[in-house]
Amino acid sequence: MTDKTLPFTKDELEAIAAKVPTPFHLYDERAMRRNARALRAAFAWVPGGFKNFFAVKALPNPHVLEILREEGMGGDCSSVAELQLCEAAGIRGQDIVFTSNDTPAYEYRRAHELGALINLDDLTHIDYLERALGGQLPEMLCFRYNPGPLKEGNAIIGKPEEAKYGFTRDQLFEGYRRAREKGVTRFALHTMVASNELNPEYFVETAQMLFDLVVEIHRRLGIRIELVNLGGGIGIPYRPDQQAVDLALVSGGIKAAYDKTLVAAGLAPVRIAMECGRMVTGPYGYLVSRVLHKKAIYKDYVGLDACMANLMRPGMYGSYHHITVPAREGGPTKVYDITGSLCENNDKFAVDREIPDPQPGDLVVIHDTGAHGHAMGFNYNGKLRSAELLWKGGADFAVIRRAETLEDYFATLDYPGLTPRA
Repeated sequence: MTDKTLPFTKDELEAIAAKVPTPFHLYDERAMRRNARALRAAFAWVPGGFKNFFAVKALPNPHVLEILREEGMGGDCSSVAELQLCEAAGIRGQDIVFTSNDTPAYEYRRAHELGALINLDDLTHIDYLERALGGQLPEMLCFRYNPGPLKEGNAIIGKPEEAKYGFTRDQLFEGYRRAREKGVTRFALHTMVASNELNPEYFVETAQMLFDLVVEIHRRLGIRIELVNLGGGIGIPYRPDQQAVDLALVSGGIKAAYDKTLVAAGLAPVRIAMECGRMVTGPYGYLVSRVLHKKAIYKDYVGLDACMANLMRPGMYGSYHHITVPAREGGPTKVYDITGSLCENNDKFAVDREIPDPQPGDLVVIHDTGAHGHAMGFNYNGKLRSAELLWKGGADFAVIRRAETLEDYFATLDYPGLTPRA
């Protein structure tokens, strides 16, 4: 069972909400730091060194990226904006992995300027990158492997053989051969085949698959892979009855595969990387909202001042996010649909959910929004994106992104007489 209690009290939360209007996302800095240290410690055994390249898409805020850099993480980027966020947060050089697909040439150039390790998505991208960089490839390249039917995906990322990403096995060997002919001297290997996966054995199996591939690449081409990026995808226990992934179990299994395969083949040391985002920050973010209305028609509804524009996952994937009503915990409960105000019927944070019976004005806290929460926000229906706060304990917090205003929303429109109104 996972503890779904809140790290802050109702009074502390009300003190914060008195200064920053709801809705807002609140991130627990101390918990994120503890978790980052635990991940790093779990892989301290790696002879060549271990680094997690935080998936910037999960929580693209430079204040958070700076915290994670201080805890030894790099950045996993897939756009110019994410590259610039990393640069601003002090993450540069090969502390950045740039993994992209259908990528404009200028984005490759920017990644190269920053010294990022470029992770190519397709065999044809070798020549494309060469042209983008003026006829010369970087000293080091990484290729993304798509194992197809050799590896099962999961509900979020889908089946690998139906995914648009990566090289096939045969293309991978051809890619390394071609890159070497074009002057590349250092090589890395990457895959990403699952998202929000809770089975620890899945990651051990992925590592074994890649380690076997490292040995075969060396046997067939004489190329030594110096970095293996196992991808991300470690899930978090969104539901109270789920368990967090046991990092010690994952690490121990990967070490056994490393020793059995790479050490035995004389190919160690090989650096190991991951690109976890969700498991680093996800459990330590909370969407804080207030009850606006209660409605009783064919069903009972609780209407919040947050909506799907603040948290897309329940409406998009039917995902579960735990809900706490701090003022009513331990009191009577009732079954509701918890909704937002979008003109879309899938704008629901929960369907048929039994929660402590709230009243209008009560704060409601939606758990596990520290990854793919604010980041997936949008402006449909003219909804404005919420603030992001970094919680430091008690009523101490910092605003690390202010809420959008109507001026922000209209800023890209060129239309005379359009001015915001309250």
